[in-house]
Amino acid sequence: MAETSPVGLLLSDDLIFTSRIVGTARKLGLNLVAARDGTRLVDLARKSLPRCVIIDLDNPGLELAKMIEVLSSLDARPRIVAYGPHVNAELLHSARVAGCDPVLPRSKFVDCLETDLPKWFSALTE
Repeated sequence: MAETSPVGLLLSDDLIFTSRIVGTARKLGLNLVAARDGTRLVDLARKSLPRCVIIDLDNPGLELAKMIEVLSSLDARPRIVAYGPHVNAELLHSARVAGCDPVLPRSKFVDCLETDLPKWFSALTE
């Protein structure tokens, strides 16, 4: 993979699901790096200026508003995609309000991952 390929970041502590998402990205020729906690994700974001950040809303200790604030302050704000349990509509709504776009139930995220991941990497948000 070329060093200049766009970098995406994933925040998830679910190792099996992380492997699935990173594997899909790799299959599509996308450079997706996983972090298990928010501090590591923010450090990676500051160094790599990612095109896309994917956030598992079920990640323990997630401080979404603070993370969105940091990601929005980068020289080029990445697209911020979030997914979470469909049964927690309040959590999904709060992610939309915080600035994530799109916000998907986990099942929809899985269904559209292969087709939408390249789109999420394709352009920075404005």
